[in-house]
Amino acid sequence: MEEMINVYLYGKKYTVPSSLTIMEAFEYAGYQLVRGCGCRNGFCGACATIYRIKGQHELHGCLACSTKVEDNMYVASLPFFPLEKKIYNIEEIKPTQQIMMQLYPEIYSCVGCNACTKACSQQLNVMQYIAYAQRGEYEKCAEESFDCVMCGICSARCPAGISHPQVALLARRLTGKYIKPEAKHLTERVKAIENGEFDALVEAVMDKPLEELKEMYNTRVIEK
Repeated sequence: MEEMINVYLYGKKYTVPSSLTIMEAFEYAGYQLVRGCGCRNGFCGACATIYRIKGQHELHGCLACSTKVEDNMYVASLPFFPLEKKIYNIEEIKPTQQIMMQLYPEIYSCVGCNACTKACSQQLNVMQYIAYAQRGEYEKCAEESFDCVMCGICSARCPAGISHPQVALLARRLTGKYIKPEAKHLTERVKAIENGEFDALVEAVMDKPLEELKEMYNTRVIEK
């Protein structure tokens, strides 16, 4: 018999196997996660969740897909909060320090509390990549923030109202567009796709039955 524990989902008590993730516990309890979450027909990072353990005061932020349930865990999804996304044309801006100051001036209001880093479910050094962005070191910012899934938990905890994921995304776009050398093999592949060289292959895959597609996915060779 698998160990069963008690969790509270939106205030209601459920008994679930201790091996489940929070997301799996929701489904075990009867919730249907049909949209929003990345691995449930949505985008990665949308399962940003907060929880507290009974008897403890600390509030934790996490991703429900990768966090296991604990006994007497109280769980609620993060409510919507705005991540300010500035509109810009990547073809018209340059990787200067002024462009970050122009688009996301709030990063210069950072008080160094490090709440963003402590809240990050990916264990990224968020405050550090914001510091790189402040100095116009976009390649370093891009590298430090590379694993960000844009869940926004960091921004939810920021007293300065910084939209950390959007700052990081801008840094990665500037790095890819202007700083890193062109990936010629990628350019060639894009041209091949535009010329229709893969149309027949895509159509063949689309015509396959679902079970065969699952088998192809499960036995695919993952590039290291």
